[in-house]
Amino acid sequence: MVSEVSERRVVSTGSAEIDKKMGGGIPEGSLILVEGSSNAGKSVVTQQLIHGALNGGFRCALYTTENTSRSLFRQMSSLSLDVTDFYLLGALNVYPVPAAMNPEAANDAFDRLLRHLGRLQGRFDCVFLDSLTSFVSQVPESQTLAFLTAVKEFVDENMTIFMTLHSHAFEEAMFMRIRSLCDAHLRLRTEEVRDQVIKVLEVAKVRGAEKTTGNIITFDVEPGLGMRIIPMSSAKA
Repeated sequence: MVSEVSERRVVSTGSAEIDKKMGGGIPEGSLILVEGSSNAGKSVVTQQLIHGALNGGFRCALYTTENTSRSLFRQMSSLSLDVTDFYLLGALNVYPVPAAMNPEAANDAFDRLLRHLGRLQGRFDCVFLDSLTSFVSQVPESQTLAFLTAVKEFVDENMTIFMTLHSHAFEEAMFMRIRSLCDAHLRLRTEEVRDQVIKVLEVAKVRGAEKTTGNIITFDVEPGLGMRIIPMSSAKA
């Protein structure tokens, strides 16, 4: 376990502008919640973080209900976030996970995931869970909290774990409990400005960040460019 915050590496998004809004980046050994509505950009932000982490020397593992390995690489490449070489070199592993359709499947997935995380410990630095919505929607809230408490034990051993959840997954009271467990919280939403729908990323908190957080990032997603930051003044014009 890392005893001094100053010894921690920082997970970068690969974008100096976005990192600045995140208080300088996310310290390793953190549990990060990426929360948002459908089509708000959760997977794009996750892919940006994967790309930044890999380029920063972190070994990454992704559990995804959203993509196959092939569709993930194709999508990331279209956003100028190509990670194929990292995959071929063993710095990135991708584990497609079927969405849970009933409580038994969700329970089994939680158990298997915790066992698998134990096998990844010491081999991979960053783990991305995209997304947990189908699993948590099938089990009691107490079971979700027990799962996240177990996940925190890996974080305490300096593993950095990102998880995405849809905003409809829980009532606000439950989300407040989950957010309190997390070291960082990124909230995504869409807004309609004039005739354009833009994506908004709110950096709600980053515990241990070098600089102030609580910033708002407005962006669009463009093929060949990925996340394109839109200045607030332009978005409101």
